[in-house]
Parts: sequence; structure tokens; C-alpha cells
Amino acid sequence: MINSRFFNWKFLITGLLSLVFLVGINLYNSSRDQALSLAAVHQNDSPIPTALAQAEPATPVITEQVQYATVNGQKITGYLARPQNAVDGLPGVIAIHEWWGLNDNIEAVTRRLAGEGYHVLAVDLYNGQVAQSPERAKELMTTVSQNPTLAQENLQQAYTYLTEKLQAPKVGSIGWCLGGSWSLQTALLFPEALDATVIYYGGQIGEATKEQLSTLTMPILGIFGAEDESIPLATVQKFEATLKELGKQADIQVYENAGHAFANPSGDRYVPEAAEKAWTETISFLAQNLQ
Repeated sequence: MINSRFFNWKFLITGLLSLVFLVGINLYNSSRDQALSLAAVHQNDSPIPTALAQAEPATPVITEQVQYATVNGQKITGYLARPQNAVDGLPGVIAIHEWWGLNDNIEAVTRRLAGEGYHVLAVDLYNGQVAQSPERAKELMTTVSQNPTLAQENLQQAYTYLTEKLQAPKVGSIGWCLGGSWSLQTALLFPEALDATVIYYGGQIGEATKEQLSTLTMPILGIFGAEDESIPLATVQKFEATLKELGKQADIQVYENAGHAFANPSGDRYVPEAAEKAWTETISFLAQNLQ
């Protein structure tokens, strides 16, 4: 009897360890494949400012660097912007950078969003590092993808900063590229608390299960390019169909003649007409659901 119990437990533990190993391998492969895919798309790209980042806010804003989180013992600093004539009770927006990191262009778009009447907190998933080349961006993105718990803690504390310190009555999320994936992840972290989410061509839409998506209660705006080499149109259509089947309030827009990063604050892949329309849709969506 003792030997039988011993071997049963040994078999169970071995099986669990094998399962953990396989899950880890799958996550590694997923993040590796996404990094390779984006690296191929951005191979000749550079983090130059696009028209999105060069336009001035609709109203004057005030900005500051703020420590909004402590993750794995490290203090995380973000970029906070709000209207110059801000009043109490402004809604909040978590802005999540593209794969280049929290650079000057993300800060510029943060100011533009704030000028529409929000407290906007641009988070930093790279902890102070920014990329100037696709190779470096790939390294930084892979580190985040392979350590998702740290990014989740980062975003959880960003939400708390807006709702508790700044007393935001409503909070939405927005992100581009890598940030688009993490905008969806923010929604999944706060499926009943987040009030709106904007996903600019987040590649991880294909990894979200029906069970996960079923928990979401906020309105969703998804923006994708029909010519995006890294996110097949079939993946976008499946994502949209699943949300529709689940009865979610989702507006999934696909822009013709636009590829990946067509509306990014940084890069050489900007498509003016599509990007400007997407920005108008974004501002309207956020106003409708946060103000």
C-alpha cells in the first residue's frame, strides 16, 4: 500500500511538472513567434515621429513624470498628462506604448489624448528603456512577453493610480502594436471594472480564448489594417465573430490599404488617411464611453 501511494503521487507530480513545462514552452513559442513576426514587419522601420505625434492637443495640457507602480522591487515611472484647466473627476486613460517603448512620440500622443479631457497615464512596460532599432525593440518586447506577470502587475497598479490617487470615475485603455495586445490584456485583468478599451492591431487577439473574452463587459474598439502581415485578416474576423457570438459591444474596424502600425505614433509605416480616420473614431469612442 505504501509503495502504491508513493508511485501514484510520483506519477501525479511528474504529470503536473510536464504540464507546466509544456505551457511554458507554448508561451515561449508564442512570444518568440510574435517577436519574429513584428521584427519582420518592422525590419526597415525606425522610431521617427508620425503626424499623429506631431499635432498639438486640442486644449493646453500639463504633464509630469510620476511613479505609479513598484514591480519586482523596481519603481516604475510613467508620463501623466491632464488638461491645464482640469477639474476634479476627470476620467482616466491608460496609454500603452508600441514596441519602441515610452518615447517622445508616445508622450506627444498622451498629451493629445489629455487635451480631449482626460487624465492620461502612459505606462512603461520597459522600465525606462526605449528602442532606436528594430533589433532592440524585439529584445525589449520579448522580455515583456516572456514575463507577463510583471506587465500585469504594472498595469494593475496603473489602474489603481488613476482610480484611487486621481479619483478617476471611469477608466479606459488604449495601445498600439505591442500596446494593443496589452490593452486587451488590461481589459481581461479588469473585465468588469474597465469602462472602455481600444486595441490598435494587437497581435494577441488570436490567443484570447472564448472563455476569457466572455468575461468582458466594456465596449471594445478594435482597429486593424487589411494589409497587416503580422495579423492575418482571418484572425481579426474570428476575433470579431467570437465577440459578436458572445453578445459583446464591439466595433472592429479594418482599414483597406493599411498595414501593421499604420497609425502608430512612431515609424515609417504611417498611412495618413487611415490613421486620421482611426484617430477620429478613437476620440469619439472614448468620449461616448468615458465622459
